[in-house]
Amino acid sequence: MITLTENAASKVSELIETENEEGLALRVAVRPGGCSGFSYEMYFDSEFGDGDRKATFGAVEVVVDQSSAMLLEGATLDYKNSLQDAGFSIDNPNAQRTCGCGQSFS
Repeated sequence: MITLTENAASKVSELIETENEEGLALRVAVRPGGCSGFSYEMYFDSEFGDGDRKATFGAVEVVVDQSSAMLLEGATLDYKNSLQDAGFSIDNPNAQRTCGCGQSFS
């Protein structure tokens, strides 16, 4: 299961608040595609399946489907806001190769 740093959890919580909708969780998924074979997908979701894995980080609930959970085991979602680095990034120890944009892996 993926974990969130304090910075990531804080930023996601802030973004969820702006959605002004009850019961939203951050869904993190891995889908076939991208220049390296798999790509990450993140979005807010309020519908959950029986096989979904859930974890809570501060005020944020994170949901991952079963097939994505294997590929995200040990991964960390971080958020940075600096002059050289801004936005979310995923550090995934399961990725053997990543592309230059950081959005896909194999």
